[in-house]
Amino acid sequence: MARRSSRHHHHVYVVELDEAIWNLARFRRANPDYQLGKPFVYVGMTGLDPDLRFDRHKAGIQANRYVQLYGLRLLPQLYEVYNPMPYHGACEMEVELGIALREQGFGVWQG
Repeated sequence: MARRSSRHHHHVYVVELDEAIWNLARFRRANPDYQLGKPFVYVGMTGLDPDLRFDRHKAGIQANRYVQLYGLRLLPQLYEVYNPMPYHGACEMEVELGIALREQGFGVWQG
């Protein structure tokens, strides 16, 4: 297996959000095609390890408010296959992953 360059240190990540997020009108408006029973998630990208980034969100450090208040856990099965990658790849993958999850009926918020 080819080793990836050390400069490829960016990651996309997915955080499961508590179902209480659905009570927020702004979140509902962003997800008109949400399918009942599917997870609510936040999709982001970072130059940090996703575990560390999640901890920083929860601690209120450069945090997305929805992750800070409603974030439950990382869902590595949805993103590990893509990581690590170069910065521009992570930027694009963040958008593509959010779109793909929305198409599957997830409730999605992006950074």
